[in-house]
Amino acid sequence: MSATRRQILARTGASVAGIAFTGAVSELFAGTAAASPLGSRAGYGPLLPDPAGLLDLPAGFSYKVLSRQGERLRSGEGVVPGNHDGMGAFAGPRGRIHLIRNHENRATARLGVPTVEGLTYDPAAKGGCTVLTLDGRHDVLDERVGVAGTAVNCAGGPTPWGTWLTCEETEDKAGTNGYTKDHGFVFEVDGADPRRTGAVPLTAMGRFQHEAVAVDPRSGIVYETEDAFQHPFGLFYRFLPNKPLGGTGSLRAGGALEAMRVPGVPDLSVVQETGACFEGVEWVPVPDPQAVTTPIRLQDFGPRGITHAQKLEGCYWGGRGNGPGAVYFVSSFARTRDGSGATHFGQVWKYEPHRRRLTLVVVFGPSTDIQLPGESPDNICLAPTGGLMVCEDGDGGQHVYGVDRKGRVYPVARGAQNIGTPEAPEWGEFAGVTFSPDGSTMYVNCYTPGTTFAVTGPWR
Repeated sequence: MSATRRQILARTGASVAGIAFTGAVSELFAGTAAASPLGSRAGYGPLLPDPAGLLDLPAGFSYKVLSRQGERLRSGEGVVPGNHDGMGAFAGPRGRIHLIRNHENRATARLGVPTVEGLTYDPAAKGGCTVLTLDGRHDVLDERVGVAGTAVNCAGGPTPWGTWLTCEETEDKAGTNGYTKDHGFVFEVDGADPRRTGAVPLTAMGRFQHEAVAVDPRSGIVYETEDAFQHPFGLFYRFLPNKPLGGTGSLRAGGALEAMRVPGVPDLSVVQETGACFEGVEWVPVPDPQAVTTPIRLQDFGPRGITHAQKLEGCYWGGRGNGPGAVYFVSSFARTRDGSGATHFGQVWKYEPHRRRLTLVVVFGPSTDIQLPGESPDNICLAPTGGLMVCEDGDGGQHVYGVDRKGRVYPVARGAQNIGTPEAPEWGEFAGVTFSPDGSTMYVNCYTPGTTFAVTGPWR
């Protein structure tokens, strides 16, 4: 999140013509329900101004505000923190839903996650997660701290056993920024009972600038992206747990961390053609997963090196039917001026574990309308109804966009909360888009001011 799409376009002088997706866009929908035909028109029609000035939606859709920063937590533990980011929705008993929400707070955050005994890792850190429990009408029954004392909780991912893995996008050590403990870990949060998971760093999964994770539901292997900000950039990892698919707490049993090596490709940015395929992908043991003296991406992986990529962000598991499935991961952009081997405006990669094969399936931009999400994809959500949702993070108006199987882009929501002035308006980015387990409701966060919405309507 250190640079926006529009800033990148402005700096590079890229054109702003029609939106461009190249490659097998349908790959992004693997494992979702088939979408209903959209005919010649994509989406749900124009967005209508919200009289309340919060969220503009198409006709027939409505929203409910579930939570806003600064309000009191229903648990009495303090106030709702700010910087709402990644989020997951999990089924609970009696039709309830547990919504687990990240707060990407740094040490200087004004509204940090309240420290709670038994749920706090480092009292000096202000990030973490909060948990909302909803009934079938999206009324908030409870809102409490899920984990506290973590730092810069950006994204993460769900586990097959119904917990959330929240990721620290930092590698600050104790003594930096006032922290009393090392950071850069993954933490597990149980929405039904956060005290079951507590505030225990899953250290075997590595200490680095985590972004997102995806779990193979057949093997239990966890894939992890690293959004490193400086060259040499991040790596793509897999964690082989000693106790795979063992339920809550199983990841604490340890395991082995490995990094992906694509033979002959030290930098994924140099691959520009969709469909480019690499067989025989290798996985190399990480010399020091705790990065005690050296960040993992700078460690010695031998004379053949390791494969890097700039801005590794979204990561999710997809599959069709009972097939073996694949993991997809996103490189939001790459720029030679930053040290990458080539410039691109977004890639989506597919790794098939059973074939040890990596394929570039989608390339975004560069000839893209800056009002549309045609480059620099960030975290994305695969909707159970068969659509792809993209949260916009840029200058000007902020949207949640949908993308259909033909690559057509359409607006789903637009932020209406002006955090600027009438003369120079600004709107906070969207984050954490996710769907209820039955696919009937879209949940999404406005990052600033921190607001969580439930959106219902005639989803196809």
